[in-house]
Amino acid sequence: MSDAVVMRAIVKHFGGVQALKGVDLTVRTGEIHALLGENGAGKTTLMNVLYGLVPADGGTIEVDGRPLEAASPQDSMRAGIGMVHQHFMLVPTLSVAENMILGDRGKAVLRRGELRAVSARLAEIGERYGLEIDPSARVWQLSVGEQQRVEILRALYRGARVLILDEPTATLTPMETESLFAKLRAMGEAGTSVVFITHHLDEVMGWSDRITVLRQGTRVGELDTAQTSPGELARMMVGRDVELMRVAAGERRMVVAGSGVHGGAALTVSGVSANGDRGTSALRDISLTVEAGEILAIAGVEGNGQPELEDVLYGLRPVEKGTISVAGHDVTALPPAERLEHGIALIPSDRYRRGLIRDLSVADNLVYDRIDSQPFGTPLTVNRKAIRTHANELVERFGIRVSGPDQMAGTLSGGNAQRVVLARSLSRDLKCLIAAQPTRGLDIGAIEVVWEQLAAARDAGAAIVLVSTDLDEVMSLADRCGVLYRGRLIATWRRDELDREQIGLAMGGKVGPRSDQSDVPEQVS
Repeated sequence: MSDAVVMRAIVKHFGGVQALKGVDLTVRTGEIHALLGENGAGKTTLMNVLYGLVPADGGTIEVDGRPLEAASPQDSMRAGIGMVHQHFMLVPTLSVAENMILGDRGKAVLRRGELRAVSARLAEIGERYGLEIDPSARVWQLSVGEQQRVEILRALYRGARVLILDEPTATLTPMETESLFAKLRAMGEAGTSVVFITHHLDEVMGWSDRITVLRQGTRVGELDTAQTSPGELARMMVGRDVELMRVAAGERRMVVAGSGVHGGAALTVSGVSANGDRGTSALRDISLTVEAGEILAIAGVEGNGQPELEDVLYGLRPVEKGTISVAGHDVTALPPAERLEHGIALIPSDRYRRGLIRDLSVADNLVYDRIDSQPFGTPLTVNRKAIRTHANELVERFGIRVSGPDQMAGTLSGGNAQRVVLARSLSRDLKCLIAAQPTRGLDIGAIEVVWEQLAAARDAGAAIVLVSTDLDEVMSLADRCGVLYRGRLIATWRRDELDREQIGLAMGGKVGPRSDQSDVPEQVS
């Protein structure tokens, strides 16, 4: 088998930080190659070098045996390299179809007939891969998961011979994931090479041919998938044994009424309906309760109402019908600031859009939701010493890897950025936590930290709504699970009823016989 890509001794510095320390990578023609490592290990940087987004400080690249000077993405695309990024490279104000051809044209005018042809081809590719999307929709109107679909489609649209995918299945059902990888396998058999960055070891073991593992900017191993195991890969990634969610398998210390923490239902949602950004119905007659000391997981494929549910529960989107109460207090009409006072906190699905202010320090990000309250300040003053002390405590408690509390949040890796968001939310006096996609894009070590912190918050008496597309996360953490499909809660299960296949089917709109539908509509319209 010939080599599609050969990267030798790749070096990259960002200021005083050496992100890549002489990394080698070989991708063979027609293979599926997994790239593993913790957040900050250099995986995305290495692929950005191959794609021409960042220049290497040293090393060489060959594509199909020919040297590649990847001075820009256009150079790499001409050489047959395509990339789908974890953090999207889309123009929000343009349509899906317009984003497909962005950067491909030299003409000043785009004719309607050309756009119709693009839309038709996009629809055909979307149907072929089970990734349908409205070509006329503006990107800003789409959910995070739908935007990821657009990125996948754009790479497929351009017909790359080497396809780089960064977390490609984060928003897909198990069936859709199976379908996507089956198509990727067929592409491989036709000669297309695939490199995918993922934190799902089951995907690596099930679909890759070979694996390269990075740690702290160095290649620590290149293995044939058939000759390794998930345990070995986890140890190579983080340098220690990882036992994901051992707390989930242990005894559940549920908080009961009268314990002095919370009594009865901490969160009650009754008949809530809400519209999406396009003015159409996004949530329809949602009713649920979450007890103190309980995790209710809401599973589903992105685009079925998850972002709108997140917004509604936190007060970022108006309720068209229905009520929301926390510990018996009606908060339906309250803005986020007042919901915070009632004990509601949010871990948002998009940490860079709503979870962090990139141009502020880590210390400021940890208190910006309470900076006008003692001991951090008043409406007129700020206590920098108290803010710094608080930041140092949370950095140590949550294992946030920073040079100091004054480091800018925008310079953090994905895992450390999420730890900042988690630390800010969990350091409040919580009654209810909305945790939306809390481990999206995180490595196995960071996932372990997030899951353990969520379990600890549950055991301390918080009611947690976990909105997740990750079935491993749902199966590990949920005390109860519901599935959101086309804006409706169509099925619920207790923990002792959880079944991966039934949940996966429900995520696709097929309700199986084991689901408990006592508090959800009988029909899905």
